[in-house]
Amino acid sequence: MSATVLAVVLSLFSAVAYAAAAVAQERLAARSAGTGFLRLLGNGAWWWSVTLNASAALLHVAALAYGPLTLVQPLGALTLVAAVPLGARLAGRRVSAVEWRGTALTLAGLAALLVAATGPAPDDALTLPQALAVAGLTALVIGALARRGARPGLRHASASGFASGVASALTQTVTVAATDRTGPLLSVQVVVVALLVAAFATGGLLLSQTAYRGGLGAPLAVVTLANPVAAAVIGLSLLGERLQGGAAGILLALAGAALAAWGVVVLSRAAGPAPADDHPVAAVLALDSGAAAQEPALMPRQPARRARRHLTRL
Repeated sequence: MSATVLAVVLSLFSAVAYAAAAVAQERLAARSAGTGFLRLLGNGAWWWSVTLNASAALLHVAALAYGPLTLVQPLGALTLVAAVPLGARLAGRRVSAVEWRGTALTLAGLAALLVAATGPAPDDALTLPQALAVAGLTALVIGALARRGARPGLRHASASGFASGVASALTQTVTVAATDRTGPLLSVQVVVVALLVAAFATGGLLLSQTAYRGGLGAPLAVVTLANPVAAAVIGLSLLGERLQGGAAGILLALAGAALAAWGVVVLSRAAGPAPADDHPVAAVLALDSGAAAQEPALMPRQPARRARRHLTRL
């Protein structure tokens, strides 16, 4: 099996795990809006989402060991694509025409990106000054997007995508530097960059948790699109990654990226104004929402019953 095929397969499994984690986070955010971080630590659903994210991250790291950033990161769009047929099956329905169209657009765009971005296994790493500069600039961007008091939503989703994309780029640096047999396994570069990876990965997780308070579809689409943008900028500008085919390859990659982005947006809106349980990604996890769905229906009846009893007494 070639390195490119292995990177694609690992990215597919990673995307499915990320989709399940996103659903768990969205459900938790909807049920515990306004809950502090310390309380989340005592919530089993929170740790379930963390476990899914960690599993997806490990698969993603493995994919980065076999494929360049410009190839692996766009495959994160498979987070939505892989969940559509599975979600439809769990929901007991057929995949809708809109979902098929979004899936086809995304896959066609990714196919074009695969042709243009396919390359050898990564062998370049960011220097320590470059890694610190990237981290500092990203922190400023995230601070501007997720400033204190900002309403949870697409700003936080963008910040989460950038944080995750930079974490992936830094992860590739750790992987390449740690496997470089000409230097020490735990150099200052590896340790510092690994700490930055942990910081940005955790920040991306918390930012996405905040973003999903406004629903899953649009925030997940923004995270899915912002992530590869940040990683591709680093890969092309600092890691020496190149697209295949010269000018034609660049045009093909741009067209593929636009097509995949369009497909992701179509998929994220496929459920329309339906409840979160009907979202094509939401059905990946069969979380118990029956009781939660029934409680609001019971709430208005209680005051009505009390009113009737009061009138009877009168």
